[in-house]
Amino acid sequence: MVFSGNSFKVVLFLAVVLCLVNSSDAGPISYGICQTGCNALAVSCYAAAGAVFGTVTAGVGVPAAIIGCNVGLGLCMSGCVAAGLSPIP
Repeated sequence: MVFSGNSFKVVLFLAVVLCLVNSSDAGPISYGICQTGCNALAVSCYAAAGAVFGTVTAGVGVPAAIIGCNVGLGLCMSGCVAAGLSPIP
C-alpha cells in the first residue's frame, strides 16, 4: 500500500494518537484522592484530640496528640507520592 505525502502524514498522526490512547496515566488523580483521604483522617484525628484542624500552630504548648496527628498526616502524604507517580492504565 503506497501513501501520498498528505495521506501518509494523516496515517502517521493517527498511529501516534492511537499509541498514546493505550498508555494513559491516572497518577495525578490518584494523588489527589490520596491527599483528600489523608486530610480527612487528619481532621478526624484532630477532632478526637479536641482541636480543630488548621487552627493549631507548632509551638511549646501543643498537645502530644496533635503532634501525633501531624506525624500521621506527614506519613500518609508521603505515601501518596507513590500513588501520584504510578501509571494506571
